[in-house]
Amino acid sequence: MTDIITLNKLEKVFGNEKGLDDLSFRVKKGEIFGFLGPSGAGKTTTIKILTGQLRPTSGQADVFDVPSTKVNIPKHLKRIGVMTDTSGLYQRLSVYDNLRLYADLYGISQKDNRIDKVLEIVNLTEAGKKQVAKLSKGMTQRVLLARAFLHEPELLFLDEPTAALDPANSQHIHDGLRELNKKGTTIFLTTHDMYEAELLCDRVAFLNKGSVQLLGVPKALRRQYSDNTITVELSGGEKKILSKGPESAQDMYDWLKMGAVESVYTNEPTLGDIFVDLTGRELV
Repeated sequence: MTDIITLNKLEKVFGNEKGLDDLSFRVKKGEIFGFLGPSGAGKTTTIKILTGQLRPTSGQADVFDVPSTKVNIPKHLKRIGVMTDTSGLYQRLSVYDNLRLYADLYGISQKDNRIDKVLEIVNLTEAGKKQVAKLSKGMTQRVLLARAFLHEPELLFLDEPTAALDPANSQHIHDGLRELNKKGTTIFLTTHDMYEAELLCDRVAFLNKGSVQLLGVPKALRRQYSDNTITVELSGGEKKILSKGPESAQDMYDWLKMGAVESVYTNEPTLGDIFVDLTGRELV
């Protein structure tokens, strides 16, 4: 699989502080890549460098095999979608007219059909005629998301896309992102929501103080940091912790024979647990 993003020893310095420090990783074409870390870890700075909005202090960042300093031209920007916390919406226009304007800029054919589709994905079908100025924060967030993938980009950067949304709308967005990914869009997702990351991402990177502390497949990371025990809940609410080895087989057999087992589950850590163990920091 071809790499669509390559970072090698990337560094960004702001005054006397390092925003990014020796940052190196690759994102494969067609994957959903989670970039995880607390506020201030460097997630947004990385997106701004990868989209040509910031120049790195040193190191190399390539997108589509082109230096990130050269992607900020129409030929490449048409292949990229970006959603950050910066609005850029026209407050006096309706949701539909905002999207129509951007559809014209991108030269989208059958723009009305495409706008209807993205509004459905972000669960705003009934809000198309509403003025943007009158939208709630969560609704505005969904309009920004719709605009980001309106032109079906090859590469989509999403910075905390569901941060202001309720669980129902977050689920709606997750379904839409999976559909977009199945059609070939690579998604670079920054979040501090570990549930969202595990639900969506093929791989995740843990970012702390501007550098990657750990990178891998979510399920594999959880197994790697597991203590190899299981918890057995028995009738009456009692819980027993057993090792996964053969020494626990007799206990399990006896409880099952008595019909005393209510549930069994592994004691794997969450991605959030792993992050705290590695960095000593919470993902907030």
